[in-house]
Amino acid sequence: MAVIQKHGKTYSQDLVCHKDNHPPAKIVPGCHKKWPEHTTSWSRPVARIWTVVLLLGTCLLYCARVAMPICAVSMAEQFGWSKRESGMVLGSFFWGYCFTQVFGGYVSDRVGGEKVLLLSAAAWGSMTAFTPILAHFCSQPILSMTLARFLMGLLQGVHYPSLASLCSQKVVESERGFLMSTVGSGSYLGTLVIGGAGSLMLDLYGWQSVFYVSGLLSVLWAYCMWKYLLKGEGPIITLESLGSSGAQSKLTKRHWLRLLKQPAVCAVIVTHLCTASTFFTLLSWLPTFFKDTFPDAKGWVFNVIPWLVAIPSSLFSGCLSDHLISQGFDTASVRKLMQFFSMGVSSVFTLLLCGTTTFPWAVAFVSATMGLTTFSHSGVSVNVQDLAPSCAGALFGVLMVYFSGYLIEATGSWASVFALITTVNLLGLCTFLAFAEARRVDIDSTKFRHHNIHI
Repeated sequence: MAVIQKHGKTYSQDLVCHKDNHPPAKIVPGCHKKWPEHTTSWSRPVARIWTVVLLLGTCLLYCARVAMPICAVSMAEQFGWSKRESGMVLGSFFWGYCFTQVFGGYVSDRVGGEKVLLLSAAAWGSMTAFTPILAHFCSQPILSMTLARFLMGLLQGVHYPSLASLCSQKVVESERGFLMSTVGSGSYLGTLVIGGAGSLMLDLYGWQSVFYVSGLLSVLWAYCMWKYLLKGEGPIITLESLGSSGAQSKLTKRHWLRLLKQPAVCAVIVTHLCTASTFFTLLSWLPTFFKDTFPDAKGWVFNVIPWLVAIPSSLFSGCLSDHLISQGFDTASVRKLMQFFSMGVSSVFTLLLCGTTTFPWAVAFVSATMGLTTFSHSGVSVNVQDLAPSCAGALFGVLMVYFSGYLIEATGSWASVFALITTVNLLGLCTFLAFAEARRVDIDSTKFRHHNIHI
């Protein structure tokens, strides 16, 4: 979903469709229909309110997403799941997640990101709250939980594409960076909140309470957003509003094919794939690792401390990269340096987990790993903003989460999982260091005079 903003008086006929001789409501062949109702930017006070609301929404998104990894050990004990079966349940989320990435952006560009966010949040919040009911009233909990997590992935997959679409439609360009970086930090905040509060609820009231609370809070957030920000307007999406199904023109296809032939773009795709898959694997299995290795450890300790480190680490990496670039360092070199810390240095601490260690050292190594992993936000994540790598990373993440469960069961050792994570990290890092660039590859500088193409 490309939202193209043009600045300047000279436009290329290859990318811009002139509609001087057509009625305003008519769709010109090869162009996307314009939707005037989504083009008015928010005022600064309104943008600040939406920033807080979307930050809270992203926080609740991760509370619901991480509820299963936190409760996986207790659920596995109750229902008699093996590590392989736990891996299937944990990994099924990402099967659904990768399928709705592009679809979420497509619909949001046409009907408005706020409507898609509202409908999806109400749906995945309800699904989260009903998860314990599905587990208890189904004769095969492994099947019902796998299906429930798959549907959760489908519903949550539209969140970030909808955010990007909403930001491009409603936020002036000079404030987009602040909104997206602030809202993006909600992922770490949500993991931190559910890690602390969820662990306490798990110990005091059972694993069901984690799903009930996170799900109902998410539904409440969706209701408040509808009631007070959308003023009770019905989030109705019609087939007419989605426009024609044959939206992509031959030019657009040629443009994407040209992009995918660029080595730098391929490097970003591979690196995103590796980064996302290792992060998904750690996010899914770390609670189980600590419970297996240190049975007497308090859950709120290992579910909270790594994310307390991750939040300031993410902010520090952004400030550091901006400072280095402002001092005249080559942009590509700075991106590679950030990615080296994210995938290279973090792998050292991951490997340290393979040996025999004490609980405090294990928490320290995991905290260093997760903190350094956030440096990718200033590396590959800002190198090319494209939805396809995110989808590929989620798809590969499914295989790694499931395969990790198989390795644990087959070898009886967590060292094999951490070695796998390190290998994938180094593969992505070497690819990025070899082929990544910072120059524009999305336009032909000899033909076009466009700026700010946000994908």
